[in-house]
Amino acid sequence: MQFADLSPAWQRLLRLFQTINFGRIEELEIRNGEPVFSPEPRVFLELKLDAADGPRPERRLDRFELRSQVERFIGQVARMKNGTVERVEVRHGLPFRIVIEAMPAEVES
Repeated sequence: MQFADLSPAWQRLLRLFQTINFGRIEELEIRNGEPVFSPEPRVFLELKLDAADGPRPERRLDRFELRSQVERFIGQVARMKNGTVERVEVRHGLPFRIVIEAMPAEVES
């Protein structure tokens, strides 16, 4: 899957990951399987004080192949349909780990 194939909402979220580079996003709302930015999620940056930090160089590219972990993240979040991703940990501009709230029946099935 290519970045250019994504909806504008998914592209915005992936650009945010690339800009954060290292950090986390909290309280990301999902509606109809898409991220929404109203209300805006909380964004936390991790900054190393002994090295230069900054956005990922891929942030300037319009066409690139998505990494498998990005595809898995999109699939997992899209299955939620509606809800909140409590936390997305971002490492090297990519979603590394997510925390979602689920009902017991959703987990057990």
